[in-house]
Amino acid sequence: MMPTSEQPRNAVDPEQRLDYSAAPERVPLRWPGGARVALWVAPNIEHYEYLPQKIRVRDPWPRMPHPDILGYGLRDYGNRVGVWRLMELFDRYRLPVTVSLSMAVLDMYPDIAEAMLLRDWEFMSHGLYNTRYHWGLDEDDERAAIAQCQDIHRAFVGRGLPGWFSPAASNTLRTPDLVAEAGIAYLCDLYHDDQPTPIRVRSGELFSLPYSMEINDSIAWRRGQEAAAFAQKICDEFDVLYAEGATHGKVMNIAVHPFIMGQPHRIDHLARALEYVLSHSGVWCATGSAIVDHYREHCRDHHRALPQALPAATAVSRGPGDPEP
Repeated sequence: MMPTSEQPRNAVDPEQRLDYSAAPERVPLRWPGGARVALWVAPNIEHYEYLPQKIRVRDPWPRMPHPDILGYGLRDYGNRVGVWRLMELFDRYRLPVTVSLSMAVLDMYPDIAEAMLLRDWEFMSHGLYNTRYHWGLDEDDERAAIAQCQDIHRAFVGRGLPGWFSPAASNTLRTPDLVAEAGIAYLCDLYHDDQPTPIRVRSGELFSLPYSMEINDSIAWRRGQEAAAFAQKICDEFDVLYAEGATHGKVMNIAVHPFIMGQPHRIDHLARALEYVLSHSGVWCATGSAIVDHYREHCRDHHRALPQALPAATAVSRGPGDPEP
């Protein structure tokens, strides 16, 4: 296993993977039906190991020496109770849903798996568990971790994964190449734009789908923002994107967690925010793959041209720079 401070071979950083494109100068992006905003909702349905097997780079339970029953119990509440509140809310508004899913959930929580499959929710992989990070993995180990998630998805859904979001945002310099190699269409690790973006990869094609670390209840919770403030932030974000979307279509992601927004004192605030957003006619509610499929088919010239593939081996001069999830 390679230390995280050592530069991996055959890896590139985002500056090499993405062409810069000034937002006002882009070819206008149009969504179906003339919608201004493509809205995709991503509940993070996760499993956290009570006693993680390996601690690399970051401890998932930093509050105290293991085990941390408070941290674990809060997250367990999400899978026992909170997730069902979110399901009822999304059913009420007939929202298409793309789950940021710890793939082990499909085996560990059959009731949740059945309910998600019944609703035809899309799954993008959020790793196996949200306590097994990819920082520090060598290429073969990371490839195997992605393949394991792909195999679980195929077994339950009958087709390959459409999207990938690294567990705890533990993106490595190789992650885009390995995700594209696995036949996955979109990546949510970059947080760099309000519109989809082609990513240079060694083989195949891959698109960055905007996932939010701002309209994200986990980040708000860590900052001490309560539900009313988070709901207002959803509305404020939407107002700006909706206005800008009159000329350049935008993507808006709402990322939530059952153990946070699924709490009794928070769920109605999320409902009010969704009610406000969905009261506007120019909103296209879609899954992650529907957004990327439309972009691929209709908007290839939006960022001028799709990038050429990367060479098989590329060296860089900077380290991985692990993001703060």
